[in-house]
Amino acid sequence: MKILSKWLGFLAFAAAAVAFSQPVLAQDSAVDTIKKRGKLQVGFATFVPWAMRDKQGKWVGFEIDVATKFAKDMGVELDLIPTAWDAIIPSLIAGKFDVIIGGMTVTPARKEQIDFTEAYSNSGLGVAANKQLASNLKWPEGYNDAKVSFACRRGSTPCQYIEKTFPKATLRQFDDQGVGYQEVINGNAHAFIGSEPLPSFKVLQNADKLFKPNSDVFEGGFEGMGLKKGGPATIKYFNDWIAKNQPWLKERHTYWFKTQDWVSLVPAS
Repeated sequence: MKILSKWLGFLAFAAAAVAFSQPVLAQDSAVDTIKKRGKLQVGFATFVPWAMRDKQGKWVGFEIDVATKFAKDMGVELDLIPTAWDAIIPSLIAGKFDVIIGGMTVTPARKEQIDFTEAYSNSGLGVAANKQLASNLKWPEGYNDAKVSFACRRGSTPCQYIEKTFPKATLRQFDDQGVGYQEVINGNAHAFIGSEPLPSFKVLQNADKLFKPNSDVFEGGFEGMGLKKGGPATIKYFNDWIAKNQPWLKERHTYWFKTQDWVSLVPAS
């Protein structure tokens, strides 16, 4: 009886171990699933110069370059899935695409919901303000006022920064950051805070309407690719690719973030 009892106990333990490991194995099969499908599904949001339409309507930008090369190196086709920014994490969790490659800053709050790869790029925030409304305001203390309104892209790190740094100001969030910038240009909001280099480009393009109250890049952060939780082998696959392609990533990042060579490719805004 003791032998039988021990044997039954072992079987129960083995069954529990298999049951426990199944979710991990299922998550780790993400790379195999992508390869069998023959297509990498990438979620992203319109975000200059990360991802935007060129004059022919084709997607271009730093993240588009990254996603395109990743899919090519993986030996699969690329399926780009534009997604509203505030819905992008829920959409990943719901399985609407395989990975977020969209300039997403790694934050503790986001890491509670999804896994991130190692950083593959970094950026900081900048501000563009309306000359008529804000030229007499001192940065930053003059902007922390109920009469001042900020614009930002809904669900983004800049929105969180504004709430933390300028709690008295009015916060206006937009699904399309282009609309937010236009509100500042039109004089319907005092300033827009966003990831550089876009604020600087907007000031250059609209020098008669906009200025930079603070020329420094602030609140720097690191961007990682977002994946469903629980897939260590999948994370390793993506991290290995990032490590292998550091020189290329640096070159592409310099092109999109440190030059204006690409500006002629996209419609003027």
